[in-house]
Amino acid sequence: MGQWILHKLAWTLGITAVAAMALYMGDWAVWRARVARGGGMGQVRRTEVEIASLKASKVEYYYGGQWMAVCSRSIFPQAGEGACWWLQKHPEVVKRY
Repeated sequence: MGQWILHKLAWTLGITAVAAMALYMGDWAVWRARVARGGGMGQVRRTEVEIASLKASKVEYYYGGQWMAVCSRSIFPQAGEGACWWLQKHPEVVKRY
C-alpha cells in the first residue's frame, strides 16, 4: 500500500513539473513572438516610499518619487524585467529603514 502511494505521488509531481515547464516555455515563445513584432515590452508607473522607524514605535514616511519601469508583457518575468501584470498590481516600492 505504501509503495503505491509513493508511486502515485512521484507520478503526480512529475506531471506537475512537466506542465510547469511547458507553461513557462509557451509563455517565453509567445513573449518572443511579441518582441519580434515590437510589442513584448511595456511600461508601468512605479512609486517609491521609504519608511523610517522612529522612537516610541512611531513611523515616518518619505515619498521617493515616481518613474516608469520597463516590464515584460508575459505571465512570467522575461529579459530580467518583471511581468507587467505583477508590477501593475504592486506599483509601490517600499524601502524600510
